[in-house]
Amino acid sequence: MSFGNVNPNLFKQAQTVQKRLMELREELKERVVEAQAGGGLVTAFVNGNGELVKLKIRKDAVDAGDVSMLEDLVLAAVQKAHEDSQALQQSEMQKVTGGMHVPGLF
Repeated sequence: MSFGNVNPNLFKQAQTVQKRLMELREELKERVVEAQAGGGLVTAFVNGNGELVKLKIRKDAVDAGDVSMLEDLVLAAVQKAHEDSQALQQSEMQKVTGGMHVPGLF
């Protein structure tokens, strides 16, 4: 199979970028963003791979008469932390790829 005039360094560069992206995925497991809802009543912690790793709920957020408010606060905190995690992931990926989109890696 011939690739014509393809620069042989291109394949090496692609392999280097791929390796760095896989390393980045491992690094992002350790990086955690946090987001709060309700003025800090609920805090969600999400790692750079988008995984919820911790949820903190202050005691004064718990009201047996208004469980739906607590549910809304948890949802808001988790959604915000997830969005922040995605922004971190994209920022770090752009550093590795130089802004080039690499489908299927994240």
